[in-house]
Amino acid sequence: MTRYLRVLQLFWSTAVAAELEYRLNFLIAALSSLGGLSGGLFGLFLFYRTGYQFQGWRWEEALMVLGTFTWLQGVSATFLVPNLNKIVTHVQEGTLDFILLKPISSQFWLSTRVLSPWGLPDMGFGLAMMFYGGYRLGLQPSDYLWGIPPLIFGAVSLYSLWFMLGATSIWFVKIYNVTEVLRGLLEAGRFPIVAYPTAYRVFFTFIVPVAFLTTVPAQTMLDRGHWGWILGSAALAAGLLQCSRWFWRFALRFYTSASS
Repeated sequence: MTRYLRVLQLFWSTAVAAELEYRLNFLIAALSSLGGLSGGLFGLFLFYRTGYQFQGWRWEEALMVLGTFTWLQGVSATFLVPNLNKIVTHVQEGTLDFILLKPISSQFWLSTRVLSPWGLPDMGFGLAMMFYGGYRLGLQPSDYLWGIPPLIFGAVSLYSLWFMLGATSIWFVKIYNVTEVLRGLLEAGRFPIVAYPTAYRVFFTFIVPVAFLTTVPAQTMLDRGHWGWILGSAALAAGLLQCSRWFWRFALRFYTSASS
C-alpha cells in the first residue's frame, strides 16, 4: 500500500505540473463550469417558477441533488475522463503492452496515471450549492458528514461502470459513442429520481444506477435516506468495483498485444 501511495503521489505531482503550464485553461474551465451550472439552475428553475415542485422535494432540496450532480461531474473531469478515455488509445497504439509489463497493477496505472485540475471548479461549485441549500434548510455539519459515504460510493460506482466500458475496447476499438451514451444517461441525475415516471425510476435505479449517484447522497444529508438505500449504495459500489477487476482480467485474456 505504501508503494502504491508513493507512485500515486508521483503520478499526480507530475500531471499537475504538466497541466499548470497552461494556466489560462483553469479560467476557461471555470467559465465553462459556470455556464453548465447556469444551465442546470435554469432548467431546475423552469420547474419551480410556477410553484410546482417534485414530489416531496422543495427548491432547496432539489438544489442539493443538483449540487451533488455537479460535484460528481467535477470528480469525473478530474479523475475519470483523463484516464479512462485513454484506454482506447492505449489499445489502438499498442502502448498497453508497456503498461502490462510494469511491476504494478495495470488497472491502478490506467485509472490514476493522470490528474486534471480543470474539473476542480465543478467540484467547488457543487459543494457550494450543497452548502447553500443546506444552509437554507438549517442542516448541521453532522448532516453533511453522513452524506460523505454515499458520495464516495457513488463515485466508486461511476468509476467501475466507466472502467468496464473502457475495457471493452479490447474487443471493440471504437467505443467513444458508448461512453457518451453513459454520460448522457447520467444527466438524469440533475433532478431527484421522483421527477421521472415509474418506469424511468426503475431504469435509473436498477439498470443504470443514477439514483445511487445523486439522489441517495442528497437524501442522506437531508436525513431522509433509509438505511437500506445507504447499504445498497455500499453494496453496489463494492460489487461493481470487484466486477471491474474481474472483467479487466477476463478482457486481458483476449488482448494479443501490438506485436502479435
